[in-house]
Amino acid sequence: MTKVELIDKVAEGLGLPKREIEKMLEKLISTIQNALKSGEKVSVAGLGTFVVKEKKERMARNPKTGDTVHVPAKKAPKFRPGKELKEIIQ
Repeated sequence: MTKVELIDKVAEGLGLPKREIEKMLEKLISTIQNALKSGEKVSVAGLGTFVVKEKKERMARNPKTGDTVHVPAKKAPKFRPGKELKEIIQ
């Protein structure tokens, strides 16, 4: 499902204008992004938790050339599905 399809489904289900749903979704996404950027954890009951994990620097190998390459430390967003979401999918 794409973002546009999601907006359509929610607007249809709530009987609200698509433009209003789009604004709410944009605000939700930017709020989650800003919270993760500042190092906060975002938990949504029934869905899951968004967190930022720090990956340590390491040495890796280029499979094409066989050379070792330094991979610097970085932060990566992660999503952990909640129990309810896992049960729904099963």
